Amino acid sequence: MHPFKKITIKDVAREAGCGIATASRVLNKSGPASAEVRERVEMAARELGFSFSSIGRALQGGRSMTIGCLVPSLANPVFAEAVQGAQEALRGTGYQLLISSSNYDGDADNKAIMTLLAKEIDGLIVTMVAPESSEALKKARQRGVPVSLMFHDAVEGFPTVHVDNFEAAREVARRFFDLGHRNTAFLSLRFSSSDRSRNRYAGFHAECRDRGLPDPALIELSETEANTPEVLAEILASLDGLTAVFASNDFLAIAVQKAARLMGKSVPRDLSVVGFDGIEIGRLLDVPLATVETAPESMGRQAALTVLDLMQGKAAVQAPPLPFHFRAGATLARPRMKSRDDDQVAPWPPSVPSIKTKLKQG
Repeated sequence: MHPFKKITIKDVAREAGCGIATASRVLNKSGPASAEVRERVEMAARELGFSFSSIGRALQGGRSMTIGCLVPSLANPVFAEAVQGAQEALRGTGYQLLISSSNYDGDADNKAIMTLLAKEIDGLIVTMVAPESSEALKKARQRGVPVSLMFHDAVEGFPTVHVDNFEAAREVARRFFDLGHRNTAFLSLRFSSSDRSRNRYAGFHAECRDRGLPDPALIELSETEANTPEVLAEILASLDGLTAVFASNDFLAIAVQKAARLMGKSVPRDLSVVGFDGIEIGRLLDVPLATVETAPESMGRQAALTVLDLMQGKAAVQAPPLPFHFRAGATLARPRMKSRDDDQVAPWPPSVPSIKTKLKQG
C-alpha cells in the first residue's frame, strides 16, 4: 500500500475480509460480531495504523467535541491555572478546549465568543468584561450552547464558579484593623468594568465602616499607569498617612512594592501590602506577598464539569463559592510609629510634574 495513502475503514474491511458495516460495528463497539471477526478487524486496524477520527464520529452525531474557553489573559498565572484545570477535567472525555484571550477588552470578548460560536462549539467557559451585558453571551444562550462562567460573582442566567469576593475582601480589612491600620487604600485596574474588583472593594469598604475605620481611598489605574512605578508612587505619596494598600490582584500588589521602593519606603515597615489570587511567584519574592489565596485550577475544573453536565441535559445549578485562604506572607505588619525624623524627610517626588490620575475617595 502506498505509504502516504490515507487509510480508511474500507481498507480495514478489505484486509479483515468482511464488510464495511461489520468493521465499523467492531471498531465503534456499536453492534454484535463474532469473536473471530472482531479479532480479524482489530488486527487489521492495528497493522494498517487505522483509528477513527473522534471529530468525524462527533460530526456524525451533530457535535464538534470542542468547548470554547475565553479568559482575559494567559500571561496571568491565575487564568493559565484555570485553563489547566478545565483541561484536566476534560481528559478522557474526547472533548478539546479551543482557547481564546481578550486582554481585558470588552469588544474583544464579544468577538472571541462569536468566533467560537461560529466554530460550532458544544459548550463555553468564560471569564470576561461585563458578562451581565454581553450580547455574545446572550446569543450563545439563544443557540442552546451551555455556558459556565469562572471567577465572576453570580450573574443571572449563567452558573458561575467563583470565590466570594465580598467576604474575602472583608477578611483583608479585618487583618488591617487587627494590626492597627487606619488609613488604607484599594488599588484596582478597570474598576468600572470588573465585577470582581467592584465586589472586592465593596467588601473591603463595608468591613472598614463596620470597624469604625475611615473609608479606604479607591485608586483606579489604567494598564499603562500600573506598569509605570513612578506614576503609582506619586499617587501613593499623595495620600497622607497611608499605611496599608489592598490590591485587587497580586500583580498590582507587586507593583505597589516597586513604587514603595521609589518613594524610599520599606514594605512592610512603612507600608503594608496585600494582594488577591495567591499566584506562586508571590511566595518567591524577597518579601513574600501577603494575599488572598484562591483555587483557580479548581475553578477551571468545576467550570468544565458544569458544562459537561449541562450538555447532558442536567439543570443549571449555582454551586456555592469555593473556599479562599488568607496567606500571611511578609508584606503585612503593624504600622510604624511616626518619629520626629520622619518629618524631616522631603516628600516624594521632589520634582516630578503632576500626573492626572484616577483617585477617588470612597
